[in-house]
Amino acid sequence: MANVYFGLGSNLGDKRKQLLVATTLLAERGGDILALSDFYKTTPWGYQSVYPFLNRVVHLETQLSPHELLALTQQIEGEMGRIAKSKDQHYIDRAIDIDILLYDKVILQTPDLIVPHPLMHLRLFVLQPLAEIAPDLIHPVFNKTAMELYQELLSDS
Repeated sequence: MANVYFGLGSNLGDKRKQLLVATTLLAERGGDILALSDFYKTTPWGYQSVYPFLNRVVHLETQLSPHELLALTQQIEGEMGRIAKSKDQHYIDRAIDIDILLYDKVILQTPDLIVPHPLMHLRLFVLQPLAEIAPDLIHPVFNKTAMELYQELLSDS
């Protein structure tokens, strides 16, 4: 069994409901949920929008491989109405976004999947809920805890 952390976000429609549905579908199809963060209201990252995001982190125990989880997250996003994450290489508003943040201590770089998520250490909307549910979790590339990465990013802000 692998321990996987997902970052979930929504900035369109009933955001809380979107995150709850995505969380439920991950549990039904992917494994057992071990921890859920609170919901965090955040401003869009990497682009401008009048619609704030609602974010959370989900800790799942699974038998699925990283690529099987990627297929699952993309399937769930599609079923929930997501068409694209970006347009012309720019982020756009979306009803649901599910990112694989960490998969055990695996470091993986393929054309379609990079684990750990390559931008997670730069995103407060990821690190704050991750530090909430797994403060001592070690990032396998930076060899720092989620709490350390969160505190460093806070001090840089």
